[in-house]
Amino acid sequence: MEFSKRNQKFVAMNKISTMYLKADFFKILFFCICSIPLLAQNGTPAAAGARGLAMGNTGLGFQGINSIFSNQAGLADLKTTEVTVFGEQRFFISELNVLHAGIALPVSSGVFGLSLAYFGFDQYNEQKIGLSYSRRLGQLIAISGQIDYLNTRIAEYGNRGSFTFELGVQSDLLDDLTLAAHIYSPVEVKVNEDYSIPSVYRLGLAYRPSDKVMITAEVEQDLDYEASFRGGVEYAAAEGFFLRFGAGSNPTLITLGLGYKKNGLSIDVGSGYHLDLGVMPALSVGYGF
Repeated sequence: MEFSKRNQKFVAMNKISTMYLKADFFKILFFCICSIPLLAQNGTPAAAGARGLAMGNTGLGFQGINSIFSNQAGLADLKTTEVTVFGEQRFFISELNVLHAGIALPVSSGVFGLSLAYFGFDQYNEQKIGLSYSRRLGQLIAISGQIDYLNTRIAEYGNRGSFTFELGVQSDLLDDLTLAAHIYSPVEVKVNEDYSIPSVYRLGLAYRPSDKVMITAEVEQDLDYEASFRGGVEYAAAEGFFLRFGAGSNPTLITLGLGYKKNGLSIDVGSGYHLDLGVMPALSVGYGF
């Protein structure tokens, strides 16, 4: 009887954990968690910083530097250079640290972006380098493309790298409504004979019913898993101060966070709660020159 793609991926991860890692609690926990699609780094697009995590892991319709992680089309309107760093510690386990950094540089023809990502610990870690380009096509549509280099390192067994790419688009259907889509690794890229980088398709809306409120709703389809649905709300409670909350399915998540933005500096704090595994705190700091 043939295995499904999902079973093949599970078997492959178990082979790696058996062959390459010692029976250490954190390492075993790490590989168990990595079988969950939400938590795989090189297998899924990143959250849109702590802001996106706090809004149910949404962010397809964001504009600004946080888009460098979720949908690079959101960088198209930047007029000045912006940088950001984003860190997350999953379930308060140091072996599950997530670190991201990004910089966006506007030029006359569009906006270039560079993003870096790291996930793991000394015995097992994953890195990602992304180079993106975004631009406007008229007043209503922004597009983007990104080339990714992915590398996985297992101590004593070396590195394995591969290339893939991402595509993104945003369309302003109305002044207060944005439709956004993003595709991650749309063609099959084999890492080894048992495992390919997943293809992930996402579609979302960002609605701004007033100057103080933003509502997001998204659906994500990893071809190896069932679709997941996410939503979030951001409320400008005072000048430069934001409250955020959200939720998601498959797996079930509840999220919340705070944000502060003034004089080019932005600080975002977010946290997600996984019903089985616990809390995932995150922090983002950004600056526009």
